[in-house]
Amino acid sequence: MRLLQTDAAARLGEALRGFRRAALSAVHGPETLAAADRGDYRALLAQCGDDPLGVLTRLFVAGVPVPAAAAANALAPFTLDEALACGLLTGGGEVAAGWGAQFEGDRLLLSDQLPNTTGGRTREHVLGVGGASRLLLDATLRDPVGSALDLGTGCGVQALALTGHAAAVTATDLSGRALAFAALNAAVNDADLELLQGDLLAPVAGRAFDLVVANPPFVIATPGSGWTYRDGGREADGVAAELAAASTALLRPGGTMQFLANWLHRKGEDWSERVAGWFPDEGALVWAVEREALDPLDYVRTWQRDSGESHDAEQAAAWLDWFESEGVDAVGFGFVAVRRIDGPSRIVCEEVRHAVATPWRDRVADRLAVLERPVEPEELWEARLRVADGVVLQQTAAVGAEGWDVDRQWLQQAEGMRYAEEVDPLLVAFMGACDGTAEVRLQVQLLADTYGAEPAPLYAQLYPVLRRLLERGFLARA
Repeated sequence: MRLLQTDAAARLGEALRGFRRAALSAVHGPETLAAADRGDYRALLAQCGDDPLGVLTRLFVAGVPVPAAAAANALAPFTLDEALACGLLTGGGEVAAGWGAQFEGDRLLLSDQLPNTTGGRTREHVLGVGGASRLLLDATLRDPVGSALDLGTGCGVQALALTGHAAAVTATDLSGRALAFAALNAAVNDADLELLQGDLLAPVAGRAFDLVVANPPFVIATPGSGWTYRDGGREADGVAAELAAASTALLRPGGTMQFLANWLHRKGEDWSERVAGWFPDEGALVWAVEREALDPLDYVRTWQRDSGESHDAEQAAAWLDWFESEGVDAVGFGFVAVRRIDGPSRIVCEEVRHAVATPWRDRVADRLAVLERPVEPEELWEARLRVADGVVLQQTAAVGAEGWDVDRQWLQQAEGMRYAEEVDPLLVAFMGACDGTAEVRLQVQLLADTYGAEPAPLYAQLYPVLRRLLERGFLARA
């Protein structure tokens, strides 16, 4: 399926070459663009001229109709008839945007308009750039790689970003319309993509890549819906489970896979055990992060608003009945990073509800690096440790019979993951001496002398805690 033939796509790309966020910022300034991002177009429209950039801005940024003649002039050498025929524009004497247009970095991305704002929805609706895709863009590692794969590319958001650091990029989607938009966006942005149609992993069976990303159709159990962009056609959270199971086979040695997912919270079952059970026993280093968890009613309401189906009470009832029959009390949303390693798999799942220092890719890189090389007891015994930059000790205390009694102490990170970790007095004493000058064995000996304990059992007590603090970035090697 094609939205435009090669020659027409090239001419549209030529017409839109100057229509980028940098150009708008140069004309209108960052404050005006920031207001437009929030939906206040007053200043933007007041500043728009009759030149092609102004006309395209009114059409595709503010969503305001323009005279057909002005649109024809702005889109040349792409013709008005072609724009109306393919759906880019709609109307007659005045024309309006028929497709969505968004900026992502220095790229322009065309897509269908939001499904909850347009009456011309189809089940093969193609999304533009949304909150989930921005999270994946922010989290994706950007080190140069030879080959990269975008599973479920949609209009090509992730695939086009991959072209900036991957020598070859492959993108797949079940939807022919999605691939047509991806092909058009590749032409508009002068990018080269290998585009393959098929269900999830099928188009790349037997192939392996250095980097794999996926913002798949992860929405769970939508009876009677069938939106291709969000419903994967698997039972429950089967899309995420399928990606996890295939992760090591899709990756070259040392390669990384990053994907977004929903997963069930079933009564009596820890979500982390459920997610960990999806991965192979060998070859996977996994960091799974849950950013939020919604109860079933909030989940249903969220996705019905997304598709403009909030009025469909029967669908909502069937959806909620399914959750109840499956014993689901919440649905988690997050991302998963997988590194292909040698040896047994190691899987770390955690909830991170708080704000972290962005970009997420720095957090992913740091976390995978430290998890990939776990420190063994013998190595830690000889190590010199220091308290990491930005870590502070915080306390709460209550007045007692003899003054202030400290009832809680915790470590807090100012940067990075911004973790908080509760600690006991023994660990506070140990970390107070972590300035990078003494080996752990000497610190343990001093503590043992202070508390009248034996060094070996004291170290056995401290080791798993110190290892965790190293992995979470509270301690660093000197």
